[in-house]
Amino acid sequence: MDYALLARQMRALLEDETDTTACLANASALLNESLGGINWVGFYVAKNGELLLGPFQGKPACVHIPFGTGVCGTAFALNETVCVEDVHEFPGHIACDSASNSEIVIPLHNTAGDSVAVLDIDSPHFARFTGADRKGLEAVAREIEKVCFAC
Repeated sequence: MDYALLARQMRALLEDETDTTACLANASALLNESLGGINWVGFYVAKNGELLLGPFQGKPACVHIPFGTGVCGTAFALNETVCVEDVHEFPGHIACDSASNSEIVIPLHNTAGDSVAVLDIDSPHFARFTGADRKGLEAVAREIEKVCFAC
């Protein structure tokens, strides 16, 4: 996967958008079309002390996730990317889709550096996300947060 190209495509797609929901919707669509071996991609946004489901591509998902719970809540609470090779072995994993076997969650920040959301990507394959995927997706996430959370 050419993540440098994907980051440039993301920047070009989002750069003139001012609406956060529209921005995240197009970001999830581009990621869904670009990444192979995934079955869900989307965003959870911090609101009222929890993560609330945002725009996504895939099967219906859990709507509310407490901070510190599951892979998404853990990544948000730790403010760091969490990459899980086997979600069934992750303590407190929230199984929205039983077909998911691995997951990567990347925190997103506003311009002040505060965590405001997470990018969540699931795969039906075990150990789908490599170190190169992590680095590349974190670069793509930086492009998303520059536009979608530039406040």
